[in-house]
Amino acid sequence: MEKTFIFAGFGGQGMLLIGKFMAMACMLDGKHVSWLPSYGPEMRGGTANCSVIVSDEPVASPLVDKADVIVAMNRPSLDKFEDHVKPGGVLVINSSIIDRKAVRDDIQVVYCDANAIAESIGNPKGANVAILGAVLEKVPVTTVEQMTEAIRIELGERKARFLEGNKKALIAGMEAAR
Repeated sequence: MEKTFIFAGFGGQGMLLIGKFMAMACMLDGKHVSWLPSYGPEMRGGTANCSVIVSDEPVASPLVDKADVIVAMNRPSLDKFEDHVKPGGVLVINSSIIDRKAVRDDIQVVYCDANAIAESIGNPKGANVAILGAVLEKVPVTTVEQMTEAIRIELGERKARFLEGNKKALIAGMEAAR
């Protein structure tokens, strides 16, 4: 089994962070992973994306051109990466702020109202984790328990107070994608 992911959005939307969450959760499952960030010099407000590879075998290269799963958190990311979803793959679109539909019909498209989901659970900064929940629902490469543990590890002691809100966002995103 090998699954490739690209998480893309503006700097500050937490795309690199949810990529880390995915990589850590799968690593906790005993899978081989790679996480490769890419961002412009302006970071917050500029474009940011990361590639994650999850595999049962060692990962030879962290580079991902065509991905099984792509998350587009904003319109520029959708415009840039829609063509990079493998045929039969999954494209998860943040319908809260993206004003167009996908044009491809050879992929599964999931419209996730991530910002509204985050607001509804009282965690307005949790849109990234809500969309991660939608990904996990459609491509279950790890468990909710492992993902929650990965979030706990990545947040660390200093940000432990955000764990419960992120877990709620993850579950709400999964439920919305059902």
